[in-house]
Amino acid sequence: MDYKSIQTKAQKSIALVAHDNMKASLIDWCHTYLETLNNHQLFATGTTGALIAKQTGLNITPLISGPLGGDQQIGALITEQKIDVLIFFWDPLEAQPHDPDVKALLRLAAVWNIPVACNMASADLLITSRLFEQAFERKIPDYHGYMAKRT
Repeated sequence: MDYKSIQTKAQKSIALVAHDNMKASLIDWCHTYLETLNNHQLFATGTTGALIAKQTGLNITPLISGPLGGDQQIGALITEQKIDVLIFFWDPLEAQPHDPDVKALLRLAAVWNIPVACNMASADLLITSRLFEQAFERKIPDYHGYMAKRT
């Protein structure tokens, strides 16, 4: 696969996802970074988004619940370059019935080279990075170039 460079904007589109046992941790994290998060466009899966919006006042673009396809919605937004960052507090100690969806989402984040945080420590490092509040260049698959070679 060939790659091309794109410019990620200073205002990021951020997906917020959390498994049930991790929702409180994500909400606490959002409280900690409320001022920073207010400067960005936020998306979240079902219950997680509703809880974050209610408890923090953040403006969240809601998607459907993760197990009902919300993880897949975020994955689709990633492939369309409409998500720049994925904050996904997943529970490594609890089996999830929609685990294949979760793996697919993480795979797409890796394929499309977006930053991913899967716990509070990695989310702290990501949001405090100097690149978080500014435009930066990243490489993504050159899908159009790939398709042109196939025809």
